[in-house]
Amino acid sequence: MNKRSLGTAWEEQAAEFLKREGCEILERNFRGKRGEIDLIVRDGRYLVFVEVKYRKNADSGFPEEAVDYRKQRIISRVAQEYLLKKRLSESTPCRFDVVAICGDHVRHIKNAFECAAGW
Repeated sequence: MNKRSLGTAWEEQAAEFLKREGCEILERNFRGKRGEIDLIVRDGRYLVFVEVKYRKNADSGFPEEAVDYRKQRIISRVAQEYLLKKRLSESTPCRFDVVAICGDHVRHIKNAFECAAGW
């Protein structure tokens, strides 16, 4: 299985996990001019931009550690593109989450980071 297929499989697992937590999946792999957001979901009143990260084990670090400031800026900018495309207000309650999958363990980190693009 190639890297893209594996990524899709982990994103699907994350989406199913979020659905069980009560989230509504709005978008998968939303592509903007500046990058991509793995999942966009509705969690109550929040519009949530989700980055999915997988590691077979923690030998080379935890999956969430891969969401560094550079990646946060990309996600934040694409989130702004999404709001513009959907004609949503910048005052829409938004959150940035990470779903970290390490082996068979799935962890949902809510509010993993603040918007790094400056609204």
